[in-house]
Amino acid sequence: MLNPKSAPRFKIGTTYKPIGRKNASVCTVVDIYTTTNLAGEIVRVNYVTSHEFCGQTVFEYDVVDTTIARGLITAVTA
Repeated sequence: MLNPKSAPRFKIGTTYKPIGRKNASVCTVVDIYTTTNLAGEIVRVNYVTSHEFCGQTVFEYDVVDTTIARGLITAVTA
């Protein structure tokens, strides 16, 4: 269960590359869904992500933050 005052970890526009896919493509967070209980506490955070496949945009509607954290793309400075 999340802290009641917690906000989603990742912002819209965050890019990541999923781990474990055969043909992994770069995914982008396009929306954030939060579920609250009657007391107004956030109990679940899901992300909507999109990626390109055969020239079309494909959306995934039930992506958890752990998936994004594992494949997060960070800028590398040399």
